[in-house]
Amino acid sequence: MTQKADRDQIRRQNRSVVLQALRRKGPQARIDLGRVTQLSPATVTSITSDLIAEGLVAGVDDDAQREREKGARGRPRSLLTLDGSAARVLAVKLSVNTIEMALADYGGRLVGRDVASFDSAAVTADGFGQILIDSLHRFLDELGGPPPVIVALASQGVVDDSAGTVAWSPAFAVRHVEVVAPVARAFGVPCLLSNDTNMIAEALHRTDPARYGGTFAVLFVDYGVGMGLFVNNRLFVGETGAAAEIGHANHIPGGSLCRCGRRGCLEAYLGDYALLRHARGLDLQTPPSRLPVGRETIRELIAAAHAGEQGALDAFHAGGTALGYAFARVIATLDPRRIVVTGAAADAYPLMEAAALAALEEALVADLRGSVEIEAIPWEEDLILRGTVARALHALDTEVFSDTGYGSQKEAQGG
Repeated sequence: MTQKADRDQIRRQNRSVVLQALRRKGPQARIDLGRVTQLSPATVTSITSDLIAEGLVAGVDDDAQREREKGARGRPRSLLTLDGSAARVLAVKLSVNTIEMALADYGGRLVGRDVASFDSAAVTADGFGQILIDSLHRFLDELGGPPPVIVALASQGVVDDSAGTVAWSPAFAVRHVEVVAPVARAFGVPCLLSNDTNMIAEALHRTDPARYGGTFAVLFVDYGVGMGLFVNNRLFVGETGAAAEIGHANHIPGGSLCRCGRRGCLEAYLGDYALLRHARGLDLQTPPSRLPVGRETIRELIAAAHAGEQGALDAFHAGGTALGYAFARVIATLDPRRIVVTGAAADAYPLMEAAALAALEEALVADLRGSVEIEAIPWEEDLILRGTVARALHALDTEVFSDTGYGSQKEAQGG
């Protein structure tokens, strides 16, 4: 019995490996799949035959490939690809007053997207679930077609994926907002919950695993400060999903007032409201809710700094110092190969870099700094949704579709 269980486990792992190879590399011949996955030709043939029979993988006509192989010995290689019609996934991003939605097919191609609004200040912890469900139903009804087989949610703030709640977020005036259970009940499918910065790390890893692989961190500096973390090529979220919340780790005890209500958080020196508060010379205990921050705040501060305004220059210097100490903590704890700075403040990194590197040098001995690479990448709003779609598809490949017989299950359900 144990041997059969072991064989079944190995086969599930091999199926998952083949699906992920097709997702990363695109259409491939069986011989190429064997090379990429390091599975034997017999194993690849057996697994792909099952996947084709179950409707997860299909053959593809590639005229360009046939043209390249003209004159070569033997039969032209037939290519295999993921069958986009096998399933749909729904990705949802929750932020202040906004629900962003994207529907993608199994091949990762976007089917549609939309945005719905809600009142962050008025919503209740137990009432938001119905608002979310109604928004998702409207979006899916307008698109038509088969329903999603999995829903993945990403939210600003601290998430508790073990409880399926948003524990605290600037997107809500209340705490412990239930989101997973209402969605799972309404749609009858698995529902995942992640922090939005984790989904940035997921998007980078799935797009370029060679560059964004191993152990690396993403520091998101924008309306707040968050961190996404990969450890040994796996997204790290901790026991409850709240790991890597570096923005609310203490930077200076008893220091500046943070949006979360505590004093001295890293975010209180580096978030958009913190930079604006410093640039205007305001008391560091000025409540963030009183500061007129918006999408353009950091861009306006960057322009002011380039124009030579001392307040803006000082704000970015102080922010850079805080960022450098954050680098030091991440490097000393995790020894990553790369740290990525992104968010609206990524464009301000040249204004912060000297202070950040000086703080890093002061905080950490050279031996611990090692060869870590630090880079700033321009902010793309779609990174969070792209990462959320990628996480949903990865869950299908590694959990839902890793079991032989999915096709027969789908037929029994009328899929």
